[in-house]
Order: sequence, then structure tokens, then C-alpha cells
Amino acid sequence: MEFAVQQLDDVAIATINVEDLDAGNAGDFRRDISPVLDAHPRLVLDLSRLRFIDSSGLGAFISCLRKVNSAGGDLKLCGMSKPVRGVFELVRMHRVFDIFPTRMEAVRAFAPAMK
Repeated sequence: MEFAVQQLDDVAIATINVEDLDAGNAGDFRRDISPVLDAHPRLVLDLSRLRFIDSSGLGAFISCLRKVNSAGGDLKLCGMSKPVRGVFELVRMHRVFDIFPTRMEAVRAFAPAMK
């Protein structure tokens, strides 16, 4: 799985280029996002192309959050479709993640922590 990664100051924005994140590809996602997380502890995941997520996909996002938090960083999500947002709300994950409508709002949310 490939990610388009864009650097904006000390925040990276990674676009997830799949429509479904589920049991069939969550393992690939975890494996392939790991180097991105290692290189960019302050990361925004752009989910604008994602249309479906299941519990395996949610678990993969939790793993990402734990990894960046353990490195002293943070992870923010943006661009969620209504169906994906609905799943996050159903399982109360919207209380765990910082979720923003746009990339720029997510990047700006890092501003208080920026030097």
C-alpha cells in the first residue's frame, strides 16, 4: 500500500489511497505505514479517499496513534466521509482521535505545540 506524503513545516500529511480499510488489507496498512510513522511523529492522515472501514481498520489506526504517542508525537485525522465518520462515532473512536474536516485545519491544530 502506498501513501502520498507531503511535508508542511514539521507536520507530515499522508493520504491513504484505498477506498476500503478492512481485515483484507489492514495488515498491509500497518506494515506500510510504519516507516511513515517512524519518520514523521507529527502526522495527519487524510482519509478523503476512504469509503469503508471495519474493526481491523480501526485497530490499525489505534496502533498508529500509540506508535506516534510513544515517540512523543501526535496523529490527527481529516477528510472523513460520512460513512467512515459514522463508524468512528458508533464505537466512540471520535473521542480518541482528533478529527478535522480539512487537511489545513488538522495541520493548524498542531500549531500550539509548534516552536
